[in-house]
Amino acid sequence: MAGGMDTGGGKGKKSLDAAVNLTAFIDLMAVTISFLIMTAVWTQIGRLQVSQAGGPSTEEEQQQEEQTKTVQLNLLITPTELRLSADQSAFDPIPLSKDAKGKTDLSKLVARFKELKAQLPDQSAITLQPEDKVRYEDLVQIIDECIGAGLPQVSVSAAMG
Repeated sequence: MAGGMDTGGGKGKKSLDAAVNLTAFIDLMAVTISFLIMTAVWTQIGRLQVSQAGGPSTEEEQQQEEQTKTVQLNLLITPTELRLSADQSAFDPIPLSKDAKGKTDLSKLVARFKELKAQLPDQSAITLQPEDKVRYEDLVQIIDECIGAGLPQVSVSAAMG
């Protein structure tokens, strides 16, 4: 038995026309596209908005920065403490400690941010300077606290000194 469609014509020739069932292929594509669309939303949610530290890249950003009258806010992050400084004036170091679940306790940093936002309500930028030994989990947690405290323009640069 040969595998072709016999059209009943003579001379033993087989037709090349065949009906292909595309239902399974269409179902597979529909599921794949749905899956890709759903996972695209999760990649947007899990993304952090962090820029590399440096001067403003355009003249428009420089003019906007001059109009808002903000200070240069830096947060040096070491494995044992946080040092916040604003325009070369340093605040007291904040010691880092772990809570019962093993997460870094940042309640003192949040309180310091509240004081700072009360003094400088237009401040929206901060530069984080983590040392090499700072855990990535701690850095992400600090970035989240900065954004939550009303400092959405977070930049990260290497720790100096």
